[in-house]
Amino acid sequence: MAGRMGGTGNFCWLASRAAALALALALAGCLGLSSEDGGVSADQIAQTAVPQGKVDPNEVAIAEREHPKIVAAFGGTYEDREAELMIASVVGRLVAASPEPWRSYRVTILNSPAVNAFALPGGYVYVTRGLLALASDTAEVAAVISHEMAHVTARHAFLRAQKAEAAAVASQAVQDVVQDPAVQRVALASTQVSLARFSQIQELEADRIGIATLAKAGFDPFGSPRFLTSMSRLAAWKNGLPEDDTGSIDFLSSHPSTPERLAQAQEVARATGVTNGEVDRDGYLSRIDGIMYGDDPNEGYVRGRQFLHAKLGFAFEVPNGFLIDNTSKAVLATNADGVAMRFDGANVAAGSDLVGYLTSGWVNGLDQQSVRTVSIAGLPAAVASAAARGFTYRIAVIRFNDQAFRFLFATRGDAAALDQTFSSTVASFRSLSEAEKASLAPLRIRVVTVGAGDTAETLTRRMVPMDRGVILFRALNGLAANEEPRPGTRVKIIVDR
Repeated sequence: MAGRMGGTGNFCWLASRAAALALALALAGCLGLSSEDGGVSADQIAQTAVPQGKVDPNEVAIAEREHPKIVAAFGGTYEDREAELMIASVVGRLVAASPEPWRSYRVTILNSPAVNAFALPGGYVYVTRGLLALASDTAEVAAVISHEMAHVTARHAFLRAQKAEAAAVASQAVQDVVQDPAVQRVALASTQVSLARFSQIQELEADRIGIATLAKAGFDPFGSPRFLTSMSRLAAWKNGLPEDDTGSIDFLSSHPSTPERLAQAQEVARATGVTNGEVDRDGYLSRIDGIMYGDDPNEGYVRGRQFLHAKLGFAFEVPNGFLIDNTSKAVLATNADGVAMRFDGANVAAGSDLVGYLTSGWVNGLDQQSVRTVSIAGLPAAVASAAARGFTYRIAVIRFNDQAFRFLFATRGDAAALDQTFSSTVASFRSLSEAEKASLAPLRIRVVTVGAGDTAETLTRRMVPMDRGVILFRALNGLAANEEPRPGTRVKIIVDR
């Protein structure tokens, strides 16, 4: 969460649980993407094939326009000389082995804890420091970059934009001709499924092209399925799932389900016939030793079930079973029972009425009788309840120093359990002491050698305390459920000093 939050009251966001999405539905006026949000239309991308040896100037112009927006949205760039040199070397080898060796690429490391990578037309490729922290060898990072380069060479952005515009025209035609809302909804859903599957096909194609390029460049082609496996294990940890349960991805996701994608990646890697490609685990671990892990100090800190913000001077704690996801816009948390929380800044002028803010129209389904003023940790606050679309909501707004902050909880389940979760979380909101502020430091990856008596459990105890820390340790180090690290090998742990 950024150093100063000024919420507008309009939010659209997505988390792993249905209740998380429901929080967005409770808030009026959710905005969709516009051209100002960096959307790219087919008209903005050249609609003719690019002659070999040439780069479409329109694609470059789009990338140059969008680049500053992307950097800003992902917390700026992350400066790490060792990582930059490693990536430059990887890109050079991949370009020489790619279908378009004449094309140039610009790779940016983004200062984001999220595990993410993507590409823009024109050869702009982005990887996050969160992705570098999860990868365990150079071949895995090369696999990700090769996949993103494949999106560029296959001109997937143009094709997807063209498909989306055609689908939008068809959907609008149905709405113009057919007055039945049910038929309109079916047409819209059909369009969404078609677009999602189109994107899924592109992802599988990028995997095929990327793995072939990876092998041709001399890297281990199995770096791709290895990294996909680590991603699925990290997702299981984040979503509170069992260690060996990768869960399922919504059928409207733009990416294929993990099992489908992983199976194809393994098949394509085997088909290359390369069995001795470069892995470079030890060299890679040496280069990322000390890389920042998790939240940037300006966004606050997650420590187990606590969120602490030194700059803003407050902290709160979520109940057992919740996992916190700190984003640049808000702090999110979910549990396995389908309860979701959002915490962010509220745009309330100093001295203005908190009850008036709650009743100003930004909450759908608000129970007007539930709105009341309260005191939370000695601070002025107001709380309310709401119900809409089968979900129950609890909302609190707290005035702290010269700002206001809000908690929003949602569930489809037991309202009494929601009340208990809401009350305990809101009551935990407090000021940080100067000593607490001074003690907070960013987390970092440290590489250590596994000793003769070490296990996943003992190595996890050397990390900062985290819920389900053993599962996270295994995900970070490419270990399967119940697998133990081998003595003499090097592994990553998370420390704060």
